[in-house]
Amino acid sequence: MIGDASLYGLYVPWLLVLCGLGLAVSWAVRRLLAAIGFYRWVWHPALFDLALYALVVCGLAAATSPLTSA
Repeated sequence: MIGDASLYGLYVPWLLVLCGLGLAVSWAVRRLLAAIGFYRWVWHPALFDLALYALVVCGLAAATSPLTSA
């Protein structure tokens, strides 16, 4: 079971922490993709960014699942 994370005494759901990390990671990946000109090949950039964010959060959740299971 995934528990809560304690941030300076404030308990927040682990999914909220993952969503915050996913936001930072997807922002960095979007900046990298924009710098190399990848968005010229993307039909709908906003939809692509949403899908990228969902994949990053899902990947972070899968990567950290051994850390949160008891």
